Amino acid sequence: MDELVVVLVTAPRGKAVEIARVLVNERLAACINIIEGIRSIYWWKGKVEDDSEDLMIIKTIKCLLDPLRDRIRELHPYEVPEIVAIPPSYVLDEYKAWALGEMRECR
Repeated sequence: MDELVVVLVTAPRGKAVEIARVLVNERLAACINIIEGIRSIYWWKGKVEDDSEDLMIIKTIKCLLDPLRDRIRELHPYEVPEIVAIPPSYVLDEYKAWALGEMRECR
């Protein structure tokens, strides 16, 4: 069995739903939660930006990280999208079994 991974991705307001639907439909993720209306303050090209974004919390497996990353880059409007993978320290066994059953197999 593969390791579950949580991936954090921000996107412009409204774009996260579109990206999430594609990722789940293509079975690159078992589940994606979207937190709407976060505020991101960051450096970009020499100045501080202050934007309203949505945050995707993506549950996937480690072996799907490369195809997930590639698909996000294809769908995402940002030149450099935020894609941060975090291995959880604990996952409920039943949730893990469900999630693994909902994603495509790694090739």
